[in-house]
Amino acid sequence: MNGRFLTDTNIIIALFAQDLAVQRRLKAAEEVFLASPVLGELYFGARKSNRVFENVARIDQLAQRSSILHCDLETAKWYGIIKNELRTKGRPIPENDIWIAAIAFQHELILVTRDSHFDAIDDLHVQRW
Repeated sequence: MNGRFLTDTNIIIALFAQDLAVQRRLKAAEEVFLASPVLGELYFGARKSNRVFENVARIDQLAQRSSILHCDLETAKWYGIIKNELRTKGRPIPENDIWIAAIAFQHELILVTRDSHFDAIDDLHVQRW
């Protein structure tokens, strides 16, 4: 796999918290992408925070300087494959995470996360940062 990464929500939260290890790895990456479901989770977190305006502005700035991948027909097909695989295993994961994994498969990206439940998805390339 190459140095092309898709960031999970928890990686962006770590970036916002100025996690030096995450900052270093992002700088070294060939390409880094954001998935639209990750942005949705970030905006939700901002809206329920005590610093709504500041947090929304921070996400807006990130979105403006990032390559954002959106869900489309191909993503939906990957979603169906992944969700059915998880169903047959009896290992559900959060819905947004299925969409994020589908985008990673669709674009042949390495998903960077701190969540272990992505391990339930066969052949998904994951790195823990």
